[in-house]
Amino acid sequence: MDKFDLAETTTDPDILDELSTDKDSNVRFWVARNRNITPETLDYLSKDEDSEVRYGVAKNTNISPETLNYLSKDQNTYVRWRVAQNPNTSPETLKQMSIVEDDDSVKYYIKNNPNCSEETWKYLSALEILETLPKVST
Repeated sequence: MDKFDLAETTTDPDILDELSTDKDSNVRFWVARNRNITPETLDYLSKDEDSEVRYGVAKNTNISPETLNYLSKDQNTYVRWRVAQNPNTSPETLKQMSIVEDDDSVKYYIKNNPNCSEETWKYLSALEILETLPKVST
């Protein structure tokens, strides 16, 4: 079995922890997607230089709310998109994201996350209405 298969299929958190430092970002990506990874290893990978690895981290449901909060500020839209979709993202993180987010797809996923508070949902709904109004020229 090669290290890609091992990263994707192993149930051993120690092996995943070891593979999380592999020089090949594709291996680290599959480690990040593995459901048997520990929150601590996901936290480590959340700081990876490769945005695909961080994307895999943000998608994993073993991730801690604290790590999701960290990734909610990621420069990569697709990483933030996955944070907005993750069921472990806290209502507070979703609220903060809604205030600063400029990508409509990320805002859509924030609004549809089961942890989105009513206050955040109303805020995003009001923004949608405002965006449909015609612009007034001066």
